[in-house]
Amino acid sequence: MAQAKTPKSQQQLDRLSNALESGTFVDVKRMLNGLPAHDVAHLLESSPPKFRHILWKMVDLESEGDVINELNDELRVHFLSDMDAAEVAQITEHLDDDDVADILQQLPDAVTREVLDAMDHQDRARLEQVLHYPDDTAGGLMNTDTITIRASLTLDVVLRYLRRHEEIPQMTDSLIVVNRNDQFIGLLPLRTLLVSDPSSTVREMMDTGIEPISAYMPDDQVARLFERNDWVSAPVVGEDGQLLGRITIDDVVDVIREDADHSLTSMAGLEEDLDTFAPIIRTASRRAIWLGINLITAFVAASVINLFQGTIEKVVALAVLMPIVASMGGIAGTQTLTVLVRGIALGHVTQKNGTWLIHRELAVGFLNGMLWASVVAIAASLWFGDWHLGMIIAAAMVINLVTAALTGAVLPLFLKRIDIDPALAGGVVLTTVTDVVGFVSFLGLATWFYG
Repeated sequence: MAQAKTPKSQQQLDRLSNALESGTFVDVKRMLNGLPAHDVAHLLESSPPKFRHILWKMVDLESEGDVINELNDELRVHFLSDMDAAEVAQITEHLDDDDVADILQQLPDAVTREVLDAMDHQDRARLEQVLHYPDDTAGGLMNTDTITIRASLTLDVVLRYLRRHEEIPQMTDSLIVVNRNDQFIGLLPLRTLLVSDPSSTVREMMDTGIEPISAYMPDDQVARLFERNDWVSAPVVGEDGQLLGRITIDDVVDVIREDADHSLTSMAGLEEDLDTFAPIIRTASRRAIWLGINLITAFVAASVINLFQGTIEKVVALAVLMPIVASMGGIAGTQTLTVLVRGIALGHVTQKNGTWLIHRELAVGFLNGMLWASVVAIAASLWFGDWHLGMIIAAAMVINLVTAALTGAVLPLFLKRIDIDPALAGGVVLTTVTDVVGFVSFLGLATWFYG
């Protein structure tokens, strides 16, 4: 089987890394500034702190803004903290409004105000419009750089109008049609403009079936709309229907990636914009908090075991088999929790269909519980020569798997209703429940039978 070729960009990064390690900094600077901004950002994020600072000093001033824009939040704040307001204003002057807004939201309010004061009136007004909205809404994602036209124009006039521009905004797949009050009316796709009769009017050819996005729509809902409709861009409007800007697919991809990172890292109690090469002390302090929370839940489980100390001393086999019950419950609960958290993130799970999912997961938990309880019962009975012990662990496993399924299904729905992130809090609560129920059911049944 032939090996896949290494992408050209990755080959360039490998050569640059080798040059950096060998100390040939002249070659490093030449190669570094010949790379696209996203590759430079990737190299910075992939480098330990010692090399990272050397690389950043080699980045050309005119490229710093583009590179900053591609970095994760933690590393972006790290580099921005060494700049004054004038430097920030200088490196961000050619970026889109939404990208500048993302950068300024990482800075203290006083520095943000200084950066805004350093801009000209028009740029400042456009940027303040984006900053007015939270960064996790459509208004915070939008770019105010749009091309608008009137419905009464002919396509020939529109084409001549476009030719007067040196360039059009990136990812412009449609022109936005507005009325005299700048209220959104519809979209004129460029593909329609290019192939239609030039004497036709915009009103005849425009698409009025597209619903604009409200500026306060959450970014996860925006991402679902783009995914469902295969949009490249979409208009954003205020409460009065007035056009404010547009959202493009590159910003939506960032939202999807951030949500995926958030779901992955939150399950382990980590921050979503995690710096892979963060210093030891910072990394240890962040992880210590979640370890402390987990220790508390471990003490809760240990205290439950302590209640049955006498039974365990009489039947030592119980101590050997306890982890099996807790582990099976934990895995089953995690499977259910993952399905529900994913469904909530995709917008599939609502109050109407949540009950059906709970019943489905209970049935799955019971069926798997009966299957693996039978296997464990036979194995434990043959291992310790005690069929009563096999029946006890089988009953405990069915109880724990059904409980795990119920908890894994109900918990994310409940947490979502009270505005707590299910991905962040669900895992700890679920582990505690399955451990406690597993130990109580197994040791409780054993105490009742052997007592």
